[in-house]
Amino acid sequence: MILRVEGLETYIGEFHILQGVSLEVPPGEVTVILGRNGAGKTTTLRSIMGLLQPARGEIQFQGQPITGLPAHIIARKGIGYVPEDHGIFSTLTVEENLRLALGSRREELLEKVLELFPDLKVALRKRAGSLSGGQKQMLALGRALVTESRLLLIDEPSKGLAPFMVEKVGEVIRQIKEETTVVLVEQNFNLASAVGDRYYIVDDGRTVAHGEVAELVRDTSLQQRYLGVSLHRH
Repeated sequence: MILRVEGLETYIGEFHILQGVSLEVPPGEVTVILGRNGAGKTTTLRSIMGLLQPARGEIQFQGQPITGLPAHIIARKGIGYVPEDHGIFSTLTVEENLRLALGSRREELLEKVLELFPDLKVALRKRAGSLSGGQKQMLALGRALVTESRLLLIDEPSKGLAPFMVEKVGEVIRQIKEETTVVLVEQNFNLASAVGDRYYIVDDGRTVAHGEVAELVRDTSLQQRYLGVSLHRH
């Protein structure tokens, strides 16, 4: 397993948000974390990334403990993070955003990302703040990819996007999976089930179910119980 999380408990202020999240992420797959709003999905990613310090539990990356390490050290070890709000620099151009993330790495990585995201290639000189929601999401993913992270944590990439852009995000995640392991937090069940290999459901800060995504697609009672997914999805 590239990532193991065991019994994670995290507070935000006085609020006990995570009360026992456990998950295992195999390499080369997309592991989806599902759950209703406020269940603790984003807090799980932020705890793994070192942006929040867990009170209890253990996090291992490639067999090494990383619990409690600061975010910049975790990033150097090979974990990338695409937050829900994109995390891009609005006043910088698309190219400047990408080059900041690229640092001293190989120039070919930048070319590779621009091949994957033709929209960014066209908008290289534009300020990131002027991009559409979909383009900002692509830039956030592109920034994470040029760092050559071994594991990519992606939070709600479809949020606020038009259906055709959601489809595009799905295609991109499939391509990313060919080279990078992905942990995806996603509310859009259609997207999650289209790109995910295995799933974990978090409810009230605890892991309550897990398995293969194909099994969850067939288990409508589990969907309704924890996700509120209608039986009449289209």
